[in-house]
Amino acid sequence: MATRAKRRRVSGPVGCGGDHDPDPVAGFLSWCGRVGLELSPKVAVSRQGTVAGYGMVARESVQAGELLFAVPRARSCRSTPAPSAACWSEVRTPAGVGREEGPRAAPGPSPLSPAERGALQSQSGWVPLLLALLHELQAPASPWSPYFALWPELGRLEHPMFWPEGERRRLLQGTGVPEAVEKDLANIRSEFHSVVLPFMEAHPDLFSPRVRSLELYRQLVALVMAYSQVLSGSFQEPLEEDDDEKEPNPPLMVPAADILNHLANHNANLEYSPNCLRMVATQPIPKGHEIFNTYGQMANWQLIHMYGFVEPYPDNTDDTADIQMVTVREAALQGAKVEAERLQLLERWDYLCKLEMVGEEGAFVIGREEVLTEEELTTTLKVLCMSAEEFRELKEQDGWGDKREEHSLTITNIPRLKESWRQLLRDSVLLTLQAYATDLKAEQDVLSNKEVYSKLSWREQQALQVRYGQKMILHQLLELTG
Repeated sequence: MATRAKRRRVSGPVGCGGDHDPDPVAGFLSWCGRVGLELSPKVAVSRQGTVAGYGMVARESVQAGELLFAVPRARSCRSTPAPSAACWSEVRTPAGVGREEGPRAAPGPSPLSPAERGALQSQSGWVPLLLALLHELQAPASPWSPYFALWPELGRLEHPMFWPEGERRRLLQGTGVPEAVEKDLANIRSEFHSVVLPFMEAHPDLFSPRVRSLELYRQLVALVMAYSQVLSGSFQEPLEEDDDEKEPNPPLMVPAADILNHLANHNANLEYSPNCLRMVATQPIPKGHEIFNTYGQMANWQLIHMYGFVEPYPDNTDDTADIQMVTVREAALQGAKVEAERLQLLERWDYLCKLEMVGEEGAFVIGREEVLTEEELTTTLKVLCMSAEEFRELKEQDGWGDKREEHSLTITNIPRLKESWRQLLRDSVLLTLQAYATDLKAEQDVLSNKEVYSKLSWREQQALQVRYGQKMILHQLLELTG
């Protein structure tokens, strides 16, 4: 069963009234009625019977295909604010700071000027939404307060970015999470000082000094990142088929959808339509059972990085393990006996880079049942393991063209690969396992001893599940390549 950091009401430097509401669920449901958000009588928002904090449970048995709730979106709000629109994007807000739609028709909201819109451009694309959140959270009587009341307490988020650096590195070494967090923190710091803070200082009537805080901004980024699929309801709307080259749409706040917890084996899914977003049951849900959405096909390292929780092994069928591309290069080079062989391997690596099959920061992704980067790994193994004559012919022909030989790299077919391929893959796995601070046997011993496992801290348990799931996949590869 999935676990999640307990959701608490917002408090601390900004506050939003949640701590003063004796019944935040009742307040939220009343707010839903005012903004046109329709919940089926068969579902209930509750703390009881959920895996963590607030969740949604079935009051009655639900059949596959039944509508659980519908959230109005009012796309026309890009030009006119609509009090019935419950979705919240980032184009309009009072006096022009980033809010598109809301449950009230604020007097005099004005769109961002071209100069202001340009000033809010950033790598994440989330700055207008985050500024709107900052503005509303500090408001003493924000119409969004009943919605905010179900949010977790900002100062107690459990994302690894809030763990002490030493603890993060100790518990998650080898998983890829520490490196991802470091990039996040650097980007957040740069975005705050170069874009967010200058904008707030230019609008002192909208942002009090107490919200001009890097730490608070970091907390809101984590909230939106975690809730970009569900918790905060910042759903990314899917692109049209002909929009593949365009930038993703900005995050969209979807109240009610963010209440649902996540499972890989989920029983509900969000559907998009021009007028509303609909949460629909994907399988029968018995009375009293929790309703789960999916945040996407997320490996445990992604879940803990973005959402602050994992699914215990073996529940997460979408779990993966990464083999860094440069690790495969290192494994190939360690087998070179003379300098000439080393130079030949480096030439082949450069060729793979030109083909855009590998990169210095890329990874080959291995799932429990399939290789998710099949083409990239197949091509890499083939080029690095081919003879000098084969490589010379490959360059002369400028690639394979239509005569490319296919090698299936599904998990079940790995034992049938060429011996040289299997050896290189095996050596790469062994190097990858060296990055972890502990071995599989030590973690199996802890997981099999309930008393020992129960004495671990929550962070230690979550990190252990991440490491163990990855190592199980890597050890499966060792067996298949042996």
